[in-house]
Amino acid sequence: MDFRFFTLGNLWSIVSSLGTPKQNEAILNLIEAKWGDIVGHMPLKILYPAVENEEWRIITGSDPKNTVLCSPWSYHNGGSWPTLLWQFTLACIKMRRLELAEKAVALAEKRLSIDHWPEYYDTRNGKFIGKQSRLYQTWSIAGFLTSKMMLENPEAASLLFWDEDYNLLEICVCGLSKSGRKKCSRGAARSQILI
Repeated sequence: MDFRFFTLGNLWSIVSSLGTPKQNEAILNLIEAKWGDIVGHMPLKILYPAVENEEWRIITGSDPKNTVLCSPWSYHNGGSWPTLLWQFTLACIKMRRLELAEKAVALAEKRLSIDHWPEYYDTRNGKFIGKQSRLYQTWSIAGFLTSKMMLENPEAASLLFWDEDYNLLEICVCGLSKSGRKKCSRGAARSQILI
């Protein structure tokens, strides 16, 4: 089983209510606890930790593009992608953790325009513009501007995420549990791990 942290999937699980409130809070707590690793100098790592050595060759099927671009802590292999900023901000707003989003936006604000809005950053901490990074990327600019706008008006961001549907969650959890529906309840559904 791969226990890496996949940022995009985890953020969208919060935004789209695929996790319980407890799980969603745990995702943001993990990002906060591992801030130097997952956020670093430029928000946010696409995955953490990077795949190293032979394992990367096996996973990617020795695709030459991935061997050149995806050394550890680069591109899709642990690179930092500014476009993830708006999704992080949205997840933070949903979970009422604006301080985390503000901290990440402040980091990005210091460098993105000076660095000419690159596509991604390299190194373990996202310190350098990616070696194959294209500049003036619309998704980097849009991610930053969207984050700023959502932080200025968090209420408007609520149009972009879904609240938990506990009836649906109960059905899913009860259907997956070994005890059957008789022993399930909304309280149990709220505390269960879905996957």
